[in-house]
Amino acid sequence: MPFSSRLPDLTLLFVGLFTVAYFLLTHEGLYDLDDYFYARYAAQLAGGTFRVLPDPQGLLHDPLKERWLIFGPVALLYRLLGIGTISTTLWPLLCTLGCSVVVWLGYRRREPVVAAGAMVLLGLHYFTLNLTNYLYPDNILMFWCLCCAMALLRGRQSPGAQLAWGLGFAALNFAALLSKETIVYYLPCYCGLLVLDVWRQQNGRFWAAALFGGTVLLAGYLAFYAVFTHDALYRIHLIEHTNEFLREGNFLVGNRAALLGRVTYQPLAFFVGSGLGVALLLALAAAFGRRQQQGSDAGFWLALTGTTLAFYWLGSTSLTSYNPITLLPRMTTPLLPPLCLAAGFGLRNFGQTGRGGGWLALALLLAAGWLHNSVSVIYGGLALYFGAATVLGALAQLNPGAPLPAWRRPGTAAFAGLAVVALAAVLAVRPLYFMQKPGRSAHQAQQRVLRGQLAEPRRGVVFVDEFLLGNYDFSYGFRVPTGLQFRRYAAADSVARGAGEKAWLLLNRRTLTNDELTRKLIRYSAADVLARFPRRRLVTRDGPVELYEVR
Repeated sequence: MPFSSRLPDLTLLFVGLFTVAYFLLTHEGLYDLDDYFYARYAAQLAGGTFRVLPDPQGLLHDPLKERWLIFGPVALLYRLLGIGTISTTLWPLLCTLGCSVVVWLGYRRREPVVAAGAMVLLGLHYFTLNLTNYLYPDNILMFWCLCCAMALLRGRQSPGAQLAWGLGFAALNFAALLSKETIVYYLPCYCGLLVLDVWRQQNGRFWAAALFGGTVLLAGYLAFYAVFTHDALYRIHLIEHTNEFLREGNFLVGNRAALLGRVTYQPLAFFVGSGLGVALLLALAAAFGRRQQQGSDAGFWLALTGTTLAFYWLGSTSLTSYNPITLLPRMTTPLLPPLCLAAGFGLRNFGQTGRGGGWLALALLLAAGWLHNSVSVIYGGLALYFGAATVLGALAQLNPGAPLPAWRRPGTAAFAGLAVVALAAVLAVRPLYFMQKPGRSAHQAQQRVLRGQLAEPRRGVVFVDEFLLGNYDFSYGFRVPTGLQFRRYAAADSVARGAGEKAWLLLNRRTLTNDELTRKLIRYSAADVLARFPRRRLVTRDGPVELYEVR
């Protein structure tokens, strides 16, 4: 079997193993309120206590409860595997791996270099890997987005099966809607292609099936809300309530001065700073390499990338007022599949011709110099590769009769394969750095102490930090021993204990030094906590987690 045919298979194997290794070596347990709420809803669904009805007093503004395909599969995993950190995050991991599988299935034969490049760019992107560790909707939505786009592309290319593809396209978009509302990023491209096909009188069966299927699903969905909440547009109104509830920190009220920067240069700076500059430059190279992509799917992925990027850059989180989307890496996941596939075509073009590498190297060097931080390693490393490959390729073309190795000749499988290897090697540096770092939460050790030392029939009060206070029931599978109370450290002087009840101090030194928590939530050190409880006796220690009995 030629190397070009094996390249996507080897890439899929590498990306899959690397993703699983990252997942296992960097898992930190719960991250914030969102994954805790999703896990709690999953546990309620698994236990039969989940309630569809909204808060009767209208006090809760929680759109997370309406994302059924985030916590629904997790509920099934809870029934099969029990409640734990791995079973909680297995669904995001499977969706992340599923993205690589979809790319592999779609392009391993027709465009092997595109398939390999896209899998590397998408699968080894640091924030793609990072989001496998938490029950967040973003990588799950990314999987559905990629499936939707593939169904749209293949449906319009398959005259004999357009009804099936159209219905599948509608079902996949509905699945995405049940995961997160930001599937709307793709709406401009959908509308543009629909108008284009109507103008050309093409793909009518596909669009008729898609519109019919989508109408039926959406009507059933609105009817569901009409029955249970007496408001067919309940989910939209809930999102607007959430925007209103969080208005102090958004661009409407609390951050109005930054609005101009947000809709002009800040998105570009954000993309470069998050490491996506490589994919953007390769996609730009694909846009300029039209001669090499005639008859390919590059135009589709570039169009979807452009409209999605514009929506993210200029779109709004609200229908009633303009509030740009937050510049966070996890908000870009709908953009990643089309961007990385478009970039794959740019990488293929370079592998075929060896041209444009000088411009790529220059732009990457500029990005590295501008950032001047750890992410510069990515840009600098790839700048060295593209610069060296361009020089070697040019020398090979100047002397075509010379007996040079294939990896130095543009247009060979070895030259393209080396480009994929270089890309993978450089992108893997940042995840590898975090894979060898010690964890910041000691979640597993903390869970062992709670389940081992503070289980039934223990009775009393446990003093904990503010972060654990919000999610300690997860460590017990949401079944906390009835005799235990959990209170913050500062409440030590005000908590009354009953006869025969004890008091414990749980100290997680990793939590108290986690910079993501100490900026806002935790304002004290381990020494401060121990000084508050001078009369204590060490019960057990598990790494950085200590349990004391206090008087």
